[in-house]
Amino acid sequence: MSSDTDVSLSSYDEDQGSKLIRKAREAPFVPIGMAGFAAIVAYGLYKLKIRGNTKMSVHLIHVRMAAQGFVVVPMTLGMGYSMYREFWAKPKP
Repeated sequence: MSSDTDVSLSSYDEDQGSKLIRKAREAPFVPIGMAGFAAIVAYGLYKLKIRGNTKMSVHLIHVRMAAQGFVVVPMTLGMGYSMYREFWAKPKP
């Protein structure tokens, strides 16, 4: 077998933890978005008991919008960072 085949097959041997770590190194803003999403959802569930006079539907809409915002903002920053790395920070030959 050639070494190219060995390299391509080695990615299938990768477990979930090492794949997540590798992807986090490639795009560092993804884990930030995931952690923020989980934190906002947990906080929203915690505040669900003490929401006061606010309707449940309004509370859930606010939590959903906050969670989506915390995912979209890091994704946008990550795209900008990768564009910067690829187009402006690339050394000229």
